[in-house]
Amino acid sequence: MTAETRAEVQRQWRDPKRYFWLLGLAVPTLPFQAGGLVAVTGVGAFWWWGAFFAFVVVPVLDRVIGEDGENPPEEAMPLLERDRYYRWCTYLYLPLQYASLIWACRQWARPELVVTDRIGLAVTMGVVAGVAINTAHELGHKKEHMERRLSRIALAQTWYGHFYVEHNHGHHIRVATPQDPASSRFGESFWRFLPRTVVGSLVSAWRLETRRLRRRDRRVWSRHNDVLTAWAMSAVLFASLTAGFGITVLPYLLLQAVLGFTLLESVNYLEHYGLLRAERSPGRYERVTPRHSWNSNSTTSNLFLYQLQRHSDHHANPLRRYQTLRHFDQAPQLPSGYASMIVLSWFPPLWRRVMDPKLVKHYDGDLTRANVHPPVRERLLAHRPQPAGTADSSGAGG
Repeated sequence: MTAETRAEVQRQWRDPKRYFWLLGLAVPTLPFQAGGLVAVTGVGAFWWWGAFFAFVVVPVLDRVIGEDGENPPEEAMPLLERDRYYRWCTYLYLPLQYASLIWACRQWARPELVVTDRIGLAVTMGVVAGVAINTAHELGHKKEHMERRLSRIALAQTWYGHFYVEHNHGHHIRVATPQDPASSRFGESFWRFLPRTVVGSLVSAWRLETRRLRRRDRRVWSRHNDVLTAWAMSAVLFASLTAGFGITVLPYLLLQAVLGFTLLESVNYLEHYGLLRAERSPGRYERVTPRHSWNSNSTTSNLFLYQLQRHSDHHANPLRRYQTLRHFDQAPQLPSGYASMIVLSWFPPLWRRVMDPKLVKHYDGDLTRANVHPPVRERLLAHRPQPAGTADSSGAGG
């Protein structure tokens, strides 16, 4: 392609989803939507609107609208990356996120609001908090200092500021290996994965930050510790809201935080389930490729999650902005969008029925190439005869 042709593509190509990315900003307004629906109908069940929207409305739209596997032309990528409009689609999430949190505290403090309605609002706020972590994920990978700062602010609502350290410097190094607490294993239910990833990610973040500070001859217990400063931001936020609205709001603040990071870990569970990078030498693994992440091109979920579902390209190019992430044919595909798959992951028998055959097919029936959960390894392999001459490379003992 000539330079003139490339320039012509850059001038003429337009992102057909350009203005649809603004739909992501509907998520932090879910509490306001819930309150409006309650006011109009008088039905308190609408305080649970966030859960209905995320796990019923979005999956239905995924099914109705379908998939979009198109990639922007390579010639258009540089201009698309530099277009600051897409950045503002993520920046604006934060003021809406915190406006809804403050508004929710006002509602929780109202004595006339019954407990079930308060819990429903906390669930709706949990959806906002979970997607806020995804927004922080998009911002935290970027080089600009302001975007990294915004990432840490977005994480304060869930007390998950250590994600900023662990995800960038831990998960992206160890992804699809037995050493990664955020990569789920074949035969491991979500409910077994959840405590392992929550504790493991926290421990990993602390170790990574300790190592970084010691290399720089700085004290671990100091303002230079990104984990401690992140937790301090959360403590100040929760203390301020509790002081402003009363101790009544604290249980609901804690509930929405737990629900928020549980949504994050649900996504982690499905992104790399059972996938394994081959170990080339002890502790050294092959380069990350598109085959090491489960992907989905479900249009609606991608719009609301800043194209997180194109996860393979993200791991190959962490600095690439969401609007330029590409689909790869060789990446294993989920049967539906994240919104549906999250719910499926909460029901292990259904999850195994849907996903285990897909993983087996991905590895051509050779589960020695998969990341198998150690407690069930022998039983799983015994019931699934492996191709003759295969070597055990699962590394599942870690």
